[in-house]
Amino acid sequence: MDISTILSTKFTEFDIGAPLSKVAGAFENHELDAVVVTDGDTYRGVLSRRQLASSSNQPSAKVGSQAQHVPTVERTADVREVARLMIGSGVKTLPVLDDGRVVGVVTGDSVLAAVQSFLGGVTVADAYSEQLVSATPETTVGKALNTLREGRIAHLPVIDDGEAVGMVSLYDVVEFTTRGGTKSQGGSPGDFGNRGGGARHGGFGAREGDADRMLDIPVTNLMSDTVETVRLSASLEHVVETMFDREISSLVVLADSGDEPVGMITKTDVLEALTWEQDDRNAVQVFGLDLLEGMDYDQVSALMENMASKYGAMDVIKASIELHEHKEQSRGVPLVLARIRLVTDRGYFTADGEGYGAAHALRLAANKVERQILKGKTYGQSKKRPENREQEALYGWWLGG
Repeated sequence: MDISTILSTKFTEFDIGAPLSKVAGAFENHELDAVVVTDGDTYRGVLSRRQLASSSNQPSAKVGSQAQHVPTVERTADVREVARLMIGSGVKTLPVLDDGRVVGVVTGDSVLAAVQSFLGGVTVADAYSEQLVSATPETTVGKALNTLREGRIAHLPVIDDGEAVGMVSLYDVVEFTTRGGTKSQGGSPGDFGNRGGGARHGGFGAREGDADRMLDIPVTNLMSDTVETVRLSASLEHVVETMFDREISSLVVLADSGDEPVGMITKTDVLEALTWEQDDRNAVQVFGLDLLEGMDYDQVSALMENMASKYGAMDVIKASIELHEHKEQSRGVPLVLARIRLVTDRGYFTADGEGYGAAHALRLAANKVERQILKGKTYGQSKKRPENREQEALYGWWLGG
């Protein structure tokens, strides 16, 4: 199944010289996940909603300074390969190029909509994130913001006495702390980045120059009261349907009996399920392998396994390596960005490395991941390896054409 029928020719584009404040205005459209950044007719990258919300740049900064180099695809790209590229790059909007020009975009939502009917054979238990990163009603806005950014997650459920009572979004927190500092009137913050329903709290009176105080306010004052949940035994088809119906990107996972939250499942988790391989050899995915002179796939795979094995019995479930070549060179050697995303039974680790030559960049990124493992610092949640039964249930339709 290729993306020719699901790509969109309608996309939002900004020149590299546009101020970030103007781009932020575009994200008032809640359906917009990322904008395309160009320099004249030349594609330069994308800027996602999450990246903008996570940045600490001044509004006057130019969008070109924040543009992220992500993989581009052609109209004939397979949806499974597109899902891999999205997971590997951490961006769910990829530009579609034709003769070097952007002719459209393909989004994570369009991929999920295309495969939704094929996901009935895989359950939440096969794909969800088991460790629930959460807040309590007493958690401050500042601590919640730090948790969201450190964990590189976009949503934080609020748990009170074992029950999910609310949801805090990275976008809501950033909106509250940035725009809130200039408001004269209390009440709910604006709607930038708000991707979910439910009532929000507010009403703190004057806020001029009071950003520090707002960081000390409990998250209950801006969380969404509506928390959508799903059972472990529910199918991924049901998950996608619920997310689309509720216009949300994550669900709190409950045990099949009782109301105890046991994890989270996001659109990213479902996309990642599409990248599972029947052959364990392909647990390591490398994008841009041609840039690695002197290293082949087996050597890269061994590097990932050795990196994990240094620190005890750690099982690599999935590793994604992205290599992007920049125009800058030193003595004829191009500057390369290497991004490693390592999913293990002990946690999720990610790091970037930039150096002259792909092998150098890869080893710099690997060193950073090793330090994270050594410190026991996980970004995200631990996963479990999918069993053969679940792989076969998912891959039946892939193999059937």
